[in-house]
Amino acid sequence: MLKRNTQQRRRAIIERLNTEGEVAVDQLAQLFSTSEVTIRKDLAELERNGLLLRRFGGAVKIPAEIETAAEHEVSKRKLNIAVAAAQLIKDHHRIIIDSGSTTAALMPLLSGKRGLVVMTNSLHVAHTLLELENEPQVLMTGGTWDSLSHSFQGQMAESMLQAYNFDIAFLGAAGLDLKRGTTTFNELTSLSRVMAEVSSKVVVMAESEKLARKIPNVELPWSSISTLVTDSEINNEAIKQIKAYGVDVICAAESN
Repeated sequence: MLKRNTQQRRRAIIERLNTEGEVAVDQLAQLFSTSEVTIRKDLAELERNGLLLRRFGGAVKIPAEIETAAEHEVSKRKLNIAVAAAQLIKDHHRIIIDSGSTTAALMPLLSGKRGLVVMTNSLHVAHTLLELENEPQVLMTGGTWDSLSHSFQGQMAESMLQAYNFDIAFLGAAGLDLKRGTTTFNELTSLSRVMAEVSSKVVVMAESEKLARKIPNVELPWSSISTLVTDSEINNEAIKQIKAYGVDVICAAESN
């Protein structure tokens, strides 16, 4: 039986998978002298990173024909933004993570944080958090399911949020308007505003290309935003205008 730390164990799982083509949870648990719950978390994390596909009782290699698509599921810019945003999170922080692909990119980066309390209105985010090995405390807003945003919205969700106070809210944006703030096609904007109200800091995670989108509904005005985390393609004039509202702008470094 092998006793290894998390990263060593996961590398060994991939090596075994590459050799055999498939792996079984019960066999891996016995091999590494750990629980099946831990192995399932390993497989879930490796799947999120595009390294395997989970199947009932184990996992298989990613077929060559879909490997390329999996690699590009989350853009490099979103991943860079998530890395920069994650640096704002400290152990024992109470945070909100809104629905959306950019905010969801935070998930793998939370595994090293201890004592986190995380509220979300996204089933995907909640499910992913529950599989992290550091086991953050997960809170769901509940509410009414909105098929457009793939998240829970409504008064019940707002009431749940208002029962707590948070250190940071991480929100995405469909668009960025230099004069108005974040924008969305969805007319349901009140939950985002409640997320901002109950948080000491509001961090918007958005790619710079969203400055070019003309979207009708204002979600959050710049006065409600503490920090914009974006990519390095944003131009200096836009940074200057956003900073004039008292918003910090973090330009994520490009990864190799």
